[in-house]
Amino acid sequence: MKVTDHIKNANGKTLFSIEILPPLKGENIQTLFSNLDPLMEFKPPFIDVTYHREEYVYKKKENGLLEKRSTRKRPGTVGICAAIQNRYKVDTVPHIICGGFNREETENALIDLHFLGIDNVLALQGDAIKTEARFMADPDGHKFASDLVEQVVSMNKGKFIDEDLESAAPTHFCIGVAGYPEKHFSAPNLKTDLKYLKLKVDLGAEYIVTQMFFNNKKYFEFVEKCREAGINVPIIPGIKPLTAKSQANILPTIFHIDLPEELADEVEKCKDNAAVRQVGIEWAVKQAQELIKFGVPTLHFYSMGKSDPIYKIAKQLF
Repeated sequence: MKVTDHIKNANGKTLFSIEILPPLKGENIQTLFSNLDPLMEFKPPFIDVTYHREEYVYKKKENGLLEKRSTRKRPGTVGICAAIQNRYKVDTVPHIICGGFNREETENALIDLHFLGIDNVLALQGDAIKTEARFMADPDGHKFASDLVEQVVSMNKGKFIDEDLESAAPTHFCIGVAGYPEKHFSAPNLKTDLKYLKLKVDLGAEYIVTQMFFNNKKYFEFVEKCREAGINVPIIPGIKPLTAKSQANILPTIFHIDLPEELADEVEKCKDNAAVRQVGIEWAVKQAQELIKFGVPTLHFYSMGKSDPIYKIAKQLF
């Protein structure tokens, strides 16, 4: 079932959903299941599965020269989506990204997802690889998430790269895209960022999931500005409970977000990460309660592979 249908069928009730990371290469999928099993108590209608592009490493050869090798540390997104749907009978939302794919590879990946009965995708530009200062598209690949949205929409209409295909069966993906309450780091300002977000919606994106935020005011203002700009699709807030003291510095750096002074001060007082986790849980519960009162369609939790804090938060909400 499509994400938008789940939201519609909820009749105004706030749903619970999560985003998970594929296991590191070599790890067992049972570790993932052991984290997901407790969260099934809260009946998530859908689960997002992230996609991680390749990285490049240099291996020293016997002659002393360095050999550049491509590696992907967290493969398995498509397989994990299929496994989750089979085990839990829960819809999945695989992330699809621009980086590392050309248009035909993207088309083939979408065909695989379609054959597996997956109804949703989250279309993202994706990150630059660590050896690049900025995102670089593959030859014949997509530079922007809006280009990716266009390709999925075309396939939903039965239009494939090979224009000579006869009677091509259309796909039926519900397309989600990312939104940034504190603006995307590459955008010069929020107004410009909203212009490109509206473009993705106008092209066919049906819902938005926000980057994590820790100040609900930022989300409320973002929704208001989206509506003023004519963006009327559901806007799902992304929530990340703090679990370690280091995250107070790491998350703002990586995700280009702000931590409220009150939260930063509370984390600073913590003597260990156990205390930080408790602060993170309490902060996320307050955030969530206010968001539910606001009437958000879904509370979307970024698990980062850790289910215990999210379980404790959801237990107080659902």
